[in-house]
Amino acid sequence: MLYDAYEIQRSMLASASALANFGAGMLQNPANPFAYFGGGTVMASALEVFAHAAAPRGKPAFGLDRTTVDGREVEVVEEIVLQKPFGQLKRFARKGVKGGPKLLIVAPMSGHYATLLRGTVERMLPTCDVYITDWRDAKLVPLAEGFFDLDDYIDYLVEFMEAIGPGGHMLAVCQPSVPCYAAAALMSADKNPCRPKTLTMMGGPIDTREAPTAVNELATQRPHAWFRQNVIATVPVVYPGGGRRVYPGFLQLTGFMSMNLGNHMMSHWEMFKHLVRGDGESAEATKDFYDEYRSVCDMTEEFYLQTIDVVFQEHKLPRGLMTHRGRPIDLSAITDIGLLAIEGECDDISGIGQTKAALTLAKKLPAAKKRYLLAEGVGHYGIFNGSKWRNRIAPVVEEWIAANS
Repeated sequence: MLYDAYEIQRSMLASASALANFGAGMLQNPANPFAYFGGGTVMASALEVFAHAAAPRGKPAFGLDRTTVDGREVEVVEEIVLQKPFGQLKRFARKGVKGGPKLLIVAPMSGHYATLLRGTVERMLPTCDVYITDWRDAKLVPLAEGFFDLDDYIDYLVEFMEAIGPGGHMLAVCQPSVPCYAAAALMSADKNPCRPKTLTMMGGPIDTREAPTAVNELATQRPHAWFRQNVIATVPVVYPGGGRRVYPGFLQLTGFMSMNLGNHMMSHWEMFKHLVRGDGESAEATKDFYDEYRSVCDMTEEFYLQTIDVVFQEHKLPRGLMTHRGRPIDLSAITDIGLLAIEGECDDISGIGQTKAALTLAKKLPAAKKRYLLAEGVGHYGIFNGSKWRNRIAPVVEEWIAANS
């Protein structure tokens, strides 16, 4: 019922958005006399803001077709290296460029598409051969493809690293820090030649007992059964994955929006003022952000609930209790992978110390193979996107990769 109600609301808002967009266009048309009155501009701007906020969204494109390598501009082409039911390994091939560290950027499976890391990919392209985990929207995966849980996630990471080949590096953004760390431990224990040379974890919930945030507390204040009963829904039959049980992306988005509702309202108010003043460039910047932020996808029930249990409620990885298909995950098996933990001083999703805990847990890893960075004045999103990521954080990542290549 929850998903069906959302679909009805989404359809109604889509129609309202189309009408508002039409109205804004009419009021801005030079042939319309009302376009020359002050009230017309204000009304058109208000309609445009509403049309943008209410418009339905699908999966965005990366749109990264060029980069600069050693001072020259080169073409970038997206390639699918390995395709799986719940995600694919995508490569951003730089035409005419050979060599460079192979870097797998592991995108969160947390309600947003991998394109949320567009800025992360764009910044690393000049120096690295970049790959990314392009996760699929669970509502589009037919039931015949089976299920997908945390164990499957780890399996995918191992397969992706093997497809990349020996000498690769791994960068985990937020939520995937736990499965990436687990995959690195398993590959190290197996002496897998394709284990990563470095693992960079950025704002990841390795040990959520450290400086718990509102997100962590939400996951621990209610029993496991509450999440199953209240936030899991069945995909409507109009989608390829009809009948699949999922944690809907729209619920995740609602939660994140409500955490900083005042900021989001101010952003739309500023967008409205930019439009009234005719400052289209500033308004477009806000629109671009929300086009990405409000593009959401669903997670499978089993992956979401297992993550709640293993990562946030039982803290199994830092307690040495996490397993992969019944096999204990031994973090002391990591002896030669360079670990870099990055945290944001103002991160309201993963508190300070949660990612840093990874360095302590790798007990047999030499100190020279560990590094920690606290990015001052940086929030969760700013760790992997924006000017602070580009100018202050990415150079540290590049330096760490170079030192361990």
